[in-house]
Amino acid sequence: MRDEKIKSTEHRIKTEAGQLYACSWQPTNHEGHDNQPPILLLHDSLGCVALWRSFPALLADHSGRQVIAYDRLGFGQSDARDDVLSLDFIAQEAATSLPLLQSHFGFERFIVMGHSVGGGMAVHFSALYTDICDALITESAQALVEDKTRAGLIEAQQQFQQPGALDRLRRYHGDKAAWVLNAWINTWLSSAFANWSLRDVLPQVRCPALVLHGEHDEYGSNLHPEQIAGLTTGPAQLEIIAGAQHVPHREQEDWVIKRVCQFLVGLK
Repeated sequence: MRDEKIKSTEHRIKTEAGQLYACSWQPTNHEGHDNQPPILLLHDSLGCVALWRSFPALLADHSGRQVIAYDRLGFGQSDARDDVLSLDFIAQEAATSLPLLQSHFGFERFIVMGHSVGGGMAVHFSALYTDICDALITESAQALVEDKTRAGLIEAQQQFQQPGALDRLRRYHGDKAAWVLNAWINTWLSSAFANWSLRDVLPQVRCPALVLHGEHDEYGSNLHPEQIAGLTTGPAQLEIIAGAQHVPHREQEDWVIKRVCQFLVGLK
């Protein structure tokens, strides 16, 4: 389903802690969309640019907008890190990364879409840069640490202890795979992180929001999307995706593309 008109380019962005890897998708035929803000994609706790697979190209094609995705430091093709994630790492991602992306790609306004923990980061992007964020899209985002979130993590932790399980991550993260896994498990199961939530930041989000959540998401109940949609101060649309689990953009890619583009058209 990948459209041949989509042009993708790879980028390296210097930071004080190392280089970020990014990729940009720009439709060849984007008449009337030249000045439209790009869509920024923020990946999940085990994710990276490559794991978005065909979604960014399709989103660029169907929306007519530039789509930009990047690997956070320590992930994918970005430089490695060996530190422990700080308890405010979700908020810090917005403060540190948006200026770098703006400077490199030359945009001012933006739309942000985040998956899982990337959705929490997207909330902070839209709250911190409220004057230049045109819209927020969250997919399977956690709004708090609930029992179901912890149970899903414990099950995943057990699965990754099976022989060869870490090899799946190595295909995308190389030698950084163990750090990626430990950063996810150790952070979210830490007692120091147990009281984390988006409750205080959500009222600062004033832009339109589309909140997507799988009916059978293994890492969070409907309490998460309901809280996100209910506490933002801008207009919010909530969609519980029938039959979907934690990765709707892969499980029901066509549906998600159509729903996101419908939301974006409504911004005009």
